[in-house]
Amino acid sequence: MAATSVMADQVRENTDPQVNLEIDEQLRERLHHYAGASPEEITARIRELDREWDMERVLETNAGAIALGGTVLAAMRHDRRFLAIPGVVFGFLLLHSMQGWCPPVPVFRRLGVRTRKEIDMELYALKALRGDFKLAAG
Repeated sequence: MAATSVMADQVRENTDPQVNLEIDEQLRERLHHYAGASPEEITARIRELDREWDMERVLETNAGAIALGGTVLAAMRHDRRFLAIPGVVFGFLLLHSMQGWCPPVPVFRRLGVRTRKEIDMELYALKALRGDFKLAAG
């Protein structure tokens, strides 16, 4: 099993069940909406999904920005205590890589950030609705 698939499952396992339920319900509502949509509308949504940031990308970007900010503060203020900021952030990343959870994950999940696996589920369902997997008539 791929590492991202395992991580996606760990993120769901470490997310409040109510939050997972809300994310899943939003998916069902979107698929219900697109079940009656034209292929062009479905294609537009697929393009949106291709640009959607998953949990890993959001965490990495957030961590990089905060760690860089702490490093810049340490350099500008000539105060090594600000280096604790990147230290904590990198600790969070290490924790996430091992357990699929770190303190920012619940915040991002409540904001609706999905895992790559959750995004891919919608993507493949939309492709099925669009008819991408129909067998050609022989």
